[in-house]
Amino acid sequence: MKEIMVHLDRCNGCLTCSLACAAAHSSSGTIVGAMLEGIPGRIFVQAAGSRPVPILCRHCEDAPCVDACMTGAMQKDPGTGLVSNEGREQTCVGCWMCIMACPYGAIIQKPGEKKLALKCDGCPGREIPACVAACPNNALVYEEADAFSEERRRKAASTLV
Repeated sequence: MKEIMVHLDRCNGCLTCSLACAAAHSSSGTIVGAMLEGIPGRIFVQAAGSRPVPILCRHCEDAPCVDACMTGAMQKDPGTGLVSNEGREQTCVGCWMCIMACPYGAIIQKPGEKKLALKCDGCPGREIPACVAACPNNALVYEEADAFSEERRRKAASTLV
């Protein structure tokens, strides 16, 4: 199963990923439209010392947000492996238990009057998530974990020789 993986050494903190995410989740599909609609990105670039670090939902195997959700809205899709609270029979009531349980801080409150927790949904309907497609430095990649790991090993080995 493909996942969004991060090459930390390639991220320059430009926030293009966050803007593309916001645009993908806006009704207009544009960055300006997302800003006017108040749509936040669901990926965050956090400063860690002098380095930018993209933070997003890892769709954990044993997701703490799923266990914490008191309504059952937050669920892990067995087919895709994505964790989401959208499009379920049970609805999010905005208790924020998932926010407290997430070890990455990757869940936020939806701005506005409706209480809804927002997180990365993997951009359903897109072949490649918007954040990955927009990243100008290829800091974000959408691939199998084993392929990502293999590439990292090859790079590490080449620097040792």
